[in-house]
Amino acid sequence: MFTRIDKLAIELPEPKYADANAAAAVQELLGGRFGEMSTLNNYLFQSFNFRQKKKLKPFYDLIASITAEEFGHVELVSTAINLCLTGSTHPGDPDIAPMRNAVDKRNTYHFIATAQTAFPGDSMGKAWTGDYVFSSGNLILDLLHNFFLECGARANKMRVYEMTDHPVAREMVGYLLVRGGVHIIAYAKALEVATGVDVTKMLPIPNLDNKKFDVARKFEEQGVHRRLYTFSDKYYKDIAQIWKGTHPLDGQPLEVIEGIPQGGPIPELAEIPEAFAPGVSAEDFFEIAKRLQRSAGL
Repeated sequence: MFTRIDKLAIELPEPKYADANAAAAVQELLGGRFGEMSTLNNYLFQSFNFRQKKKLKPFYDLIASITAEEFGHVELVSTAINLCLTGSTHPGDPDIAPMRNAVDKRNTYHFIATAQTAFPGDSMGKAWTGDYVFSSGNLILDLLHNFFLECGARANKMRVYEMTDHPVAREMVGYLLVRGGVHIIAYAKALEVATGVDVTKMLPIPNLDNKKFDVARKFEEQGVHRRLYTFSDKYYKDIAQIWKGTHPLDGQPLEVIEGIPQGGPIPELAEIPEAFAPGVSAEDFFEIAKRLQRSAGL
């Protein structure tokens, strides 16, 4: 079971301008093979299907706690896409084609199907698929796959970072480079505990330190790269048996946080009349408010 908190993992900047093509690129980080929907669902099903949870509890706790964080990453990337799309079109009479600019954008699906918001698909419009989920039942194989998955996700984030300088996209990608790095090291440490092989000696993959990215460097200076969260005030504390010692890249001490990150506010998405979203007029709103009051006995 999951507890939902009405916050983003971090606060994203208010968009000063629209960049629909940046949003199209960021879609890969959501619904691509190495996107956040893949990391979420891989760990989600591995945690559901985990055998001998009690005997191998530190490994189960690790996968389960990272699963919870990935829910927030899916939300964060989706919100970044939404903010990059904000202001892409303008209101107007349908006969003047107020969304005419959309035909020149990389991903017209954003404009036709989702009212300028994220969808569960990749940068080319291909829907995310459960075929991307790997849950073999073999602990070592699953951990090795997760390590590889996070490294692939990191490579894609670095490339998208270099594709766009939109402040919202950069803020989100910089943060996820740091948090993804945490997950890479966590799975590497789990593999070392399970096999005796020091996988951290291969890091970073790709071989470019996060400090090379301005936004990522900011989060590392805050210590975000050293913390692993339980995402629970009661459970999954045995991640401390794996997430311990020092960071392999800078030698700073690792820290387990019982609970969740501080987080930031979720942006309010304005209406888009030309896309009929949300399709509730001022008159409709007042009528809905009256019905709610009546149903509440007010």
